[in-house]
Amino acid sequence: MTRRVRSAVNRTVLGLTGLVLALAGSWLAATDRAVTGRLPSWWPAAAPGSVLLDRDRLAQLRAEAWWTPTLMAAAITLSVLLAYWSLARLRPGPARPLALALPGGTVRPQALAEALSTRVAALPGVARSRSRVLCLPGRRLEIGLRIWLRPGASPDAVLPALCALTAEAEKSAAPCTARTRIRLSTAAPHRPTRLR
Repeated sequence: MTRRVRSAVNRTVLGLTGLVLALAGSWLAATDRAVTGRLPSWWPAAAPGSVLLDRDRLAQLRAEAWWTPTLMAAAITLSVLLAYWSLARLRPGPARPLALALPGGTVRPQALAEALSTRVAALPGVARSRSRVLCLPGRRLEIGLRIWLRPGASPDAVLPALCALTAEAEKSAAPCTARTRIRLSTAAPHRPTRLR
C-alpha cells in the first residue's frame, strides 16, 4: 500500500470513527432535560434517563444463542484490527527513492547518507562521521551530520572543506531542497592500557 493511499485510509477511518462517536455522544447528551427543550423538532431525541439498551432488552439478547459468540468475535476482531493498525503506524515504511535532476535518475536516502558519511570521514582532521538523510513533505531533505574530529584538529581547519562537501551534496539532491545540520565534537583519545 503506497503512502498516499495509506494516509487516505487513515484519515477516512479516523474521520468516520470521530463522526460516529460525535453522533452517539450528541444523542446521549440530548437525554438531559436542559438540552431536550433546545433541540430542533427533527432531532431523534431520546426519553430523559434512557439508555442505549435497557435491562429487559439486554436480558433478551443474552438469552439468544448467537449473542455472546457474536459479541466476543466482534470485540476480538476489532481489537486485533486496531492493534495491527497501531503497530503499522509505528513501523516506518521503506524510504522512497529521491528523484534526481537526471531523467529517470533516483537515489535512496540511505545510499546518499552512506556516501556522504564516507566522504566526510576522508577529510583531513575528521576521525569518523555519521550522517542521516530524512525525506520531508514538499520535496525537502534534512541532512544531519555528526562529526568527530581528531584530537588536536581545529574546527576552523575542517569547516571550509566540510561546507564545500555539504553544498555539493545539497546540489546533487536537486530538485529537492536540502538543509544540513552539522554537529562537531572531538573524538576522545584512546587511553593506554594498564598492565598489572
